Amino acid sequence: MARKVKRKAQGVRRAANSRSRASKARAATRQSKGVVNTALSALPISQKQLQGGFFFAILAGASALAWWVASAAGVPALMHQQIAASAGSAGFQMRNIDLTGVERMNRLKVYEEVMEHRGTPMPLLDLAEIRTELKRMPWVAEARVSRQLPDKLVIDIQERTPHAVLVKPDRLVLIDRDGIELDPIAEEDAAGMLRISGAGAKDQIDSLDRVLAAAPALQPQIASAHRIGERRWNIVFKTGQILALPQGEDEAADAFIDFARMDGLYRLLGGKATVIDLRVPDRYVLREPGRADRFASSKERAE
Repeated sequence: MARKVKRKAQGVRRAANSRSRASKARAATRQSKGVVNTALSALPISQKQLQGGFFFAILAGASALAWWVASAAGVPALMHQQIAASAGSAGFQMRNIDLTGVERMNRLKVYEEVMEHRGTPMPLLDLAEIRTELKRMPWVAEARVSRQLPDKLVIDIQERTPHAVLVKPDRLVLIDRDGIELDPIAEEDAAGMLRISGAGAKDQIDSLDRVLAAAPALQPQIASAHRIGERRWNIVFKTGQILALPQGEDEAADAFIDFARMDGLYRLLGGKATVIDLRVPDRYVLREPGRADRFASSKERAE
């Protein structure tokens, strides 16, 4: 009687394949660990330092996240307010002002401008805002503002320099080279200063200065300058004589130089002519008071 034997070849192959895959996985794991270890060993830091670096990176990230959340909730601003309030309670409040650089302007106006900040805790003083407020004042060209603990605000003013007197219908006003109106001035205080008048005159001071600088010897004899039609200047000398200059800065400067030369030769200033008209190139028009009447009278006698 034949005996049947059960075949197990397929199960053996499956077990062998399973063992082979496990062996390959262990080999791959050992290889990957070897690569990582090789890479870590190539770094110029120890494994302990690397672990510490990861720890601090995580800590820094957590701190940044916490600060972002706190900022969104307004915690830093609240802390700043609390610190400032504590400083104020401890006597760190703005109580005194150290003011320098003021010579011509009214010091009281500066004090009035900044006294609204009196009693403010020193950390809460907005120095940029105070500087901006001061620079709105006509006399102030520049201002430097700083704190001096425990309670002093230090202000250094750079004033504008008066350059001329602007003649208005109802008053005289000091102005600087930029045409900035500084302060009203009394008639007696304006004695000896250059006076300017006419529409647009204060906006053309630089141009006028360049024209007058072309003949500096004549400047001490000038009393005023009048802007005509926002186009040109009439120069009035202390003798009362008027010099009519042409339109255009270069043309006016050339005419002013020519007049200075002619005055040196013929003494026009202090002479009979009350108006010297140089508006036409290469032509002098001299006007004398009563000359037309004298000419008409002499013509009648000749007839």
